[in-house]
Amino acid sequence: MHRVVLAHEADFPTWRAATRAHALAGTPGEALEWRVGEADVPTPLPAAEGGFSVPRALVALAEAAIQAADPERFALLYRLVCRAHAGDYSADDPDMLRARRLALEARRETHRMAALIRFLPVRAAVVCHVGWFEPAAHVTDAVARAYARDFPHLALSILTPGRAAHWVGDELVFGPGVPGAAVADDAALAQAWQARYADLFFRARLPPAPNVPPVSELRPPDRPALGPVRLPVAGSADAMVRAAQEASGCTRCQLAGPATQTVFGEGPVGAPIMFIGEQPGDQEDIIGRPFVGPAGQLLDQALEEAGIDRRQVYVANAVKHFKHIPRGTRRLHQTPEAPEVEACRFWLEAERDAVRPRLIVLLGATAARAVLGRPVTIGRERGEAFDLPDGARGFITVHPSFLLRQPDEESRARQYALFVSELRRAAALAAGLG
Repeated sequence: MHRVVLAHEADFPTWRAATRAHALAGTPGEALEWRVGEADVPTPLPAAEGGFSVPRALVALAEAAIQAADPERFALLYRLVCRAHAGDYSADDPDMLRARRLALEARRETHRMAALIRFLPVRAAVVCHVGWFEPAAHVTDAVARAYARDFPHLALSILTPGRAAHWVGDELVFGPGVPGAAVADDAALAQAWQARYADLFFRARLPPAPNVPPVSELRPPDRPALGPVRLPVAGSADAMVRAAQEASGCTRCQLAGPATQTVFGEGPVGAPIMFIGEQPGDQEDIIGRPFVGPAGQLLDQALEEAGIDRRQVYVANAVKHFKHIPRGTRRLHQTPEAPEVEACRFWLEAERDAVRPRLIVLLGATAARAVLGRPVTIGRERGEAFDLPDGARGFITVHPSFLLRQPDEESRARQYALFVSELRRAAALAAGLG
């Protein structure tokens, strides 16, 4: 039995090197034992001789799927590579279909973690923004790389139970994670970070910050435990930052009172596509970010299948506060009325002016009414593309919550497939406008 020891659960370089060596040596999959952790001692790799070639798409698939939570993924991917090396490469292979599902699960969890993680500013040698999350897959490295790329001027720590990642300005430093019991609230999170990781940032070399206010100034005053500290909008313009700050104290309509906070849009300024929904839901109201609840997670999945990277689009709502009615401990959604939509038009237009998207995708009737200024029947106008007065194109489809309300699985699958096809068409429209 050959033992392969990976440094951590998503250690793709070690897995790749071991897979190449053993595939060239003809080692059968059942003769390999995959372990994770430094306590185990690996078996020396066999000498890797001869040519080795597998499709580049399979390498990319393996790099994504290895982040899934399935304990059998290492052996599964090894089998696929061995078959491809032998010339037996089929897109319909059951193992290939399983690997694709694992890759989709990992990508979906990457988007979910990036959307839901919340940050707390903790002062040491520098102010470090400390985030805690418990992902359902091994995606900490991928999320940390994305945050380091998008916010290079910020000192960041991302803590999970299995792994921690720290951006110190010129490199990502990884280490052991923190058990959830150690970060029960903000004070515990700050204390755990100070005890374990503060020394990493003593000589942090951070590039100059862009001309935006400190992150702490963008935090809602009544922040729930562990968040959300709002990171600056990627590539943000001064006008967008000012609008987000001003919107946090908006009282243009009566919805501000019962809501936890204003939920402004997020995404890069200059994004080619802007998605507009109705309003924040219960989770968005608490977390402070758009489309992170059940409908948002379904949207993430559909965007992924349609080939659209959520990090490269701007996502917002027509109404910035959660309209609801209390029912015991629950808060039930209520559809915003026309005066409330009109009151929030000011903020939506500020976002549109700053982002300047080529295409605006209107998710549902409320979003369509906010942009078009008239009632819209989605059944009649769904899938329609049209010109807008500011030079952008518009495109109407359903809100993802519509899919969640379908009466049965068959209806939901049919409507979901149609929704994904419309998102693919929207992506093609945006590409054609570039």
